[in-house]
Amino acid sequence: MALSCSLNRYLLLMAQEHLEFRLPEIKSLLSLFGGQFTSNQETYGKSPFWILSIPSEDIARNLMKRTVCAKSIFELWGHGKSPEELYSSLKNYPAEKMALEFLPFEGKVNLKKPQHIFSILEDYGLDPNCIPENPHNIYFGRWIADGQRELIESYSVKKRHFIGNTSMDAGLSFIMANHGKVKENDIVFDPFVGTGGLLIASAHFGAYVCGTDIDYNTVHGLGKASRKNQKWRGPDENIRANLRQYGLEKYYLDVLVSDASKPSWRKGTYFDAIITDPPYGIRESTRRTGSQKEIPKGIEKCPESHVPVSLSYHLSDMFFDLLNFAAETLVLGGRLVYWLPVYTPEYTEEMVPWHPCLQLISNCEQKLSSHTSRRLITMEKVKTFENRDQYSHLLSDHFLPYQGHNSFREKYFSGVTKRIAKEEKCSQE
Repeated sequence: MALSCSLNRYLLLMAQEHLEFRLPEIKSLLSLFGGQFTSNQETYGKSPFWILSIPSEDIARNLMKRTVCAKSIFELWGHGKSPEELYSSLKNYPAEKMALEFLPFEGKVNLKKPQHIFSILEDYGLDPNCIPENPHNIYFGRWIADGQRELIESYSVKKRHFIGNTSMDAGLSFIMANHGKVKENDIVFDPFVGTGGLLIASAHFGAYVCGTDIDYNTVHGLGKASRKNQKWRGPDENIRANLRQYGLEKYYLDVLVSDASKPSWRKGTYFDAIITDPPYGIRESTRRTGSQKEIPKGIEKCPESHVPVSLSYHLSDMFFDLLNFAAETLVLGGRLVYWLPVYTPEYTEEMVPWHPCLQLISNCEQKLSSHTSRRLITMEKVKTFENRDQYSHLLSDHFLPYQGHNSFREKYFSGVTKRIAKEEKCSQE
């Protein structure tokens, strides 16, 4: 019994996690697969029930092969605020699209190997402490596919061979790859690669991955281990081993020891996506290489040497270097996805770094503490880079406001200190 696939309305059942990241992920994936985000709902807010118009069932299935923010998708046959409204809605459903007699269905029910699975979903709101007697909405539809929520567990950092202090959560890594519209045979680059968690997510989707990091020990898997009860890293703890663990080693290009402030790439467009988590100066220091001449006055200098010295790398400089690098090396239509740390009391949208070659696609917040957060910024290259674009940020209204976040580390720890002092005061009373 074949069902028509021409119906455009689908019910998307979302996971109640990373709420701000859900809409940009679904929009990016629909765009990737040739669809366009259209819906009659004015706002999604925190609701797990989204009604979407999608051109075809194939696009709906492709969407679910990638999303980690959605649980399931259903071909929506009817919905209402009561059983009577649902019944009326189902009666109006086009018979040629249903290809079945009106409910109840005729024929045998096969629970072991069903041709089609039908579901009734009831929405009782979001407050578990105030559940209404009757649902707010009732939905009926044909199940199409489940999302990729199991990837969060199967790629969990807890089970990973090689990790560091700042290894990215698996769920967020896949969300970043989806925001970046990573696809098969893409080349994805991470200039602050660390232990390579973001490369793993992109490689899972069939992209070839590479990266750089200024930390020699991290790139080569040397030094102290990050795991409890393990003093030193083992002989095979490295990024390549991580990809090998998941059967993704064929997608590994290479990782180099390099300074992000001094890119070693020849001019050209190499990357389909740049996905990265720059250091904020909290768990990992923000530093770059330099010469003795760059050391500020008042700090003791060593004798002149050919060996470069380690210098502080201001956050504002780091992010504008990153945007310039992306503008130069991304293909047109390629995406830059990165985390921007902010001190919440002072944050405004004008602080998000800007570049004439890059268009802001989405800006999602993840809270770190009561006074700090980080924002996942997604930008798309819309203009070919020209030499005059390199210093355009100096003329931008966004440059000076974000310079205030060069002291993000101090502001972060000032809040921690105040909280500890408050807790100690309360314990003494």
